[in-house]
Amino acid sequence: MEKWKNIELSGFADEISPDLAEQIRVLKKLGMNHVEMRGVNGKGLVEYPLDEVEKIKEQLDENEIHLSSVGSPIGKIPITEDFEEHFALFRHTVNIAHVMEVPYIRMFSFFMPEGEDPEKYHDEVFRRVGRMADYAAQHNVILLHENEKEIYGDVADRCRQLMEEFYGEHFKAVFDFANFVQCHQDTKEAYEMLKPYIAYVHVKDALWENGQVVPAGHGDGNVQEILKDLLGNGYQGFLSLEPHLADFTGFASLEQNGAKKEKMPGEDSFTLAHDSLMKILENI
Repeated sequence: MEKWKNIELSGFADEISPDLAEQIRVLKKLGMNHVEMRGVNGKGLVEYPLDEVEKIKEQLDENEIHLSSVGSPIGKIPITEDFEEHFALFRHTVNIAHVMEVPYIRMFSFFMPEGEDPEKYHDEVFRRVGRMADYAAQHNVILLHENEKEIYGDVADRCRQLMEEFYGEHFKAVFDFANFVQCHQDTKEAYEMLKPYIAYVHVKDALWENGQVVPAGHGDGNVQEILKDLLGNGYQGFLSLEPHLADFTGFASLEQNGAKKEKMPGEDSFTLAHDSLMKILENI
C-alpha cells in the first residue's frame, strides 16, 4: 500500500460479524481504520436513534476507526412503494451521517417491477432522486449511487443518465464490479462510460456464467485492469471491501479434511477479500 497513499481501504464489516467489537478487532488486525457501516450489533445503522448512534461513534473513536460512508439502504425499495416514509428515513440517515462526521451516504435508484421496462419509471425515479439530491445539497452530504442489480441504475447507460442529470458536489457514483457482472454488463464498457463520475469503489468480483461472487481478480469483473487505470489516473478515495463470500468454496485452501466448508466464517471471508485486493494492488 506504500505506493498508493492516495487511497484508503474500507469495507462492510458487518460481514465479519454483527458484533461491533468483533468488527473492530478484525479491521485492526488487517491494518484498516475505516468501515462502511451498514449493520452493527444486529441492526441496520439507519435503524438506530441518534443518541445510540453517538454511542456507536464513541466506540469507533476509542479504536481510531472512522466511517468511509454510511452503507444505507436508501433507494432500495420498489419504485411502486410510497416514498414519503422512505424519505423520512433518508432525512434520519442524513442526521446519522452528521453525527458520524462522514459526508458519504451510499444509496440506490429503486427496484423496478419484474419484467417491466425500467424506462417506464424514468420520470418517477428522477423525481425521487432529484428530491434526495436537493436535500443532500441543502444539508451538505454526498450521495453515492451504487449500481445494484434490478434497480433503475443497474446497467451503465442508466447510471450515466442519472449522473448526467444529478452529478455534482453532492451526487456521485459508486463503481461495483460484481453488480455489473451479475447484470451482464461489461465492466470495461461501464467503466469508460462512468469514469468521470466515480468517487467510490466497491471491491467484489463475480462470474459471468452464473453471477457467483468470488474474490477480486478471480471473476469476470476486470478488477485489476480497471483499478490500474483508475489509480493510474489519480483516483483519490476509498476501495471498500464487500466480500459476499460466505458461500464461496472455490479454493483448496478453504477445504477441511477433504470436505469443503458449507459457510466460510465472516473473519475468513473478509480476510480473503482483503488479501485478494492487496495482491491486485501489488501486481499493479
